[in-house]
Formats: sequence, C-alpha cells, structure tokens
Amino acid sequence: MVVGLNHRTAPLAMRERFWISENRRYEALRQLKRAEGIEEVLVLSTCCRTEFLLWASEPTLAANSLVHYLSVQHGLKLSEWEHFYRLLDDAAVTYFFRVTCGLVSPRLCESEVAAHVKEAWEQAQALGATGARLNVVVEKALSISEQVRHASLSTQSAITVPAAALHLAQGIFGSLQGRKVLLLGTGHINELSAATMIESGAAAVVVDQSASRAQELAQKLGARTATLAERWRCLKEADIVLSATGSPHIVLTREEAERIAEERNRVALLIIDLGVPRDVDPDVRRVDGVILYDLDGLERMVESEAGDRTAAIAEAETIVARESQAFRGQLHADGAVPTVLALRHRLDEICRQELESFLEERGPFTREQDQSLHAITNQVIQKIASFLARELKELPAKEEQDQMTAAVTRLFHLESPPTALAGTRLGREGNERSKEHQIAINY
Repeated sequence: MVVGLNHRTAPLAMRERFWISENRRYEALRQLKRAEGIEEVLVLSTCCRTEFLLWASEPTLAANSLVHYLSVQHGLKLSEWEHFYRLLDDAAVTYFFRVTCGLVSPRLCESEVAAHVKEAWEQAQALGATGARLNVVVEKALSISEQVRHASLSTQSAITVPAAALHLAQGIFGSLQGRKVLLLGTGHINELSAATMIESGAAAVVVDQSASRAQELAQKLGARTATLAERWRCLKEADIVLSATGSPHIVLTREEAERIAEERNRVALLIIDLGVPRDVDPDVRRVDGVILYDLDGLERMVESEAGDRTAAIAEAETIVARESQAFRGQLHADGAVPTVLALRHRLDEICRQELESFLEERGPFTREQDQSLHAITNQVIQKIASFLARELKELPAKEEQDQMTAAVTRLFHLESPPTALAGTRLGREGNERSKEHQIAINY
C-alpha cells in the first residue's frame, strides 16, 4: 500500500507541513513499524512528496495507524485527507515503480528521485522496518529505474536544480563574472548550485550556524566564510542569495527584505530559496528590488521553457508497464518469490565474501581464471535458488509452503540486517492480503 501526498495533490505550503527531515524519518520508522496493522514500512520525503510504502495484511488497520501518526505528529485534519492518495496492491506497485523512475515528479526532481528512494530504503533497512516483501519491491523499482536511465529516456532532457538556478541567474544578470553569491546554509543542494555559479565566474561567501561546516564548504568551493553577525552586510553586498538552511522557521522576513532593499537603493537582488521548508517569507517577492524564486517557481520556469518530451515519457512508461506487469504476475504465481530472491542475495553475499578471501590468499589469478571462478559461483547460486523455488511451488498445501519458507528464512538468517539486501524483518506469515481496493488517485 502507498499513502501520501505530492506536488500534484497538495500545494507547497501543505507539503512543507508534512515534510519529514532525515532525523525525524528515523523516529517515524520506529513508531510506524510498531504500529498496529503495519508489518513493513518505508518513508520517502522530498521537496515534492511525502509517501509511506507499507506492507500490511489488513490495509484498513494499517491506514488507521498511519492517520493516527499524521494527526499526532503533523496535525493532520480530516478536511486535509483529500490531499492524500491511497493505492493498494497492483496499483501501489505500479505507482511506486513510476515514482522511482521519475515519472511522477517535477522535472527538476526526476534525476534525483531514485537516489532518494535508495536512501529511504537504506534508512528503513538499518532499523529493520522493511523485510523480505518490501525489499523485493524496492529492489525491482530501482532495477526498472536503471533500465529507463540506460535507455537515455530520462537523462536526455533531465534538468537539475543547480542547472536551473544557474540558468535563472544568467537570465537576470547575463554573465556571472564577478557577481557575488551568498550561501545561507551548507546543504548539498546549496553546494552544487554555488559550484555551477563559481565555475561561471562568480565569487561566493558561506554563512552557516556551524562555523566549522561553513569553513569546510568554503574550502571545498574556493569561497570565503562570514559569521552570522556579518550576515546583514553580506546580504547588502550580494547579487545572488542561495538559501537552504534546514531551519524549521523563516530566516528572512518581508520586513528584513524591505530594509535590505532600501539600503541597496533597490539594486536587483536575486534570492533562490532551495529550502524545505522554505527559508524565505513568500511575501518577500512583493518587495521592489528583490526577485524571489522557490523550488516551485524554478519548476514553473523550467516547464515553460522545456521542449516536448512526449515520446521519451511514453517509451519510459512502456518499460515501466511491461516490467510491473511481469513482476506482479511473478508474485501472484509464486508467493514464495521474496524468500527465493532473499536467499539468492544471501548466497551471493556469502560467496562474494568467500571469493574475496580466496583470491586474496591464493591469488593473483589471470582474468580468465577470475571470470571462471565467478561464473561457477553464480551457477551454484542459481541452481540452489531454482531448486528451492521449484520445491516450494510443488508443495500441495499453503501451510506447508509457509512452513518451508519460514524454515529457509531462519536457516539462512534472511531476517537479519543488512548483510543481504533482503529480509531485515519477516513480519507475520500466512495471512492473505485484504482484497479491498479503495483507490483515491490512480496515476
């Protein structure tokens, strides 16, 4: 099941309320994996979406637990539930595959979403919040994303936030040679955006609550640092401000912007607010002499100037549809598939470690010998996994299949994190999923 909201269903102000920072995601995972009805969970939260990928034998019970969490932790009101979507079973799988491939994201986020999914998965695995079931779904989603990327369908026209910020600045100032860029915050997106402008001739100053982080980033960029006490002077002298502080509160109000604009004699100041939640009061865009863009504004600019991508998107959708249909068919035909795949990963991990030790002790070997060792290892893994899959499918009773699956899981420690990709928490076995299909939005 997928429950969440995104840039298509909720405005930026609402997405900010339900955005979950990295530290808070760990706590959310801890709470939700213990919640009634939720067997496995992954939390994906970016500037354009907050979504919960769940495995639950009783979807209604799991959804109620999630609503309770959102109400207590984020103040969710009943009237706001209309901005959330709830997708079940096949619809949820297909949707998650499309998300991972960047097909349900603003153009600025397309190239980053797979990395966000992988990071969210690693967080969930570290806490034992995902197990054999969700791990297989996420792994397949990332595999399909690789197919789309290697087909050059998404990368042909991908535009990143740093590239969009540079394009915006050049559109306003022309050449950036000698322009002054002020970084408020040392986040990754600020670093990348500043680097592109410095390469174009700009000079940068870094301000952060942590003097050590500011110094570290300044050295990396070839920039200068300034203290928080010098922030006002830096704002008056800057041509461009890049802000991504991670602060939960506004760091630049309209009143402050009015004073800065007056002291600058209304000379143009471009502020690009890359923070989530936003660092700059949206009313600052009403100040004469200040040009304010946030992430939604950058996205609108990119979309207005973008070329037609209909053919590339259609081909990517074809890949996703084909792969998701095959994946769902495989799962429906064999409920033991997650365990078989988990075993393959465990055997692969064991063999890889043993091969590394063997090569280190007995090597070096020729390239042909090395390839032969890896080939025979892969053949052994394939034969064991195929044998298990065949045995499980031929068992006449589901109860016997469940018992065999549990035995294999225990024997090979498939529930332990995170030496193999699968199985950090098994969850409850033997319960058939609810056939209830209440789909609020079906992309």
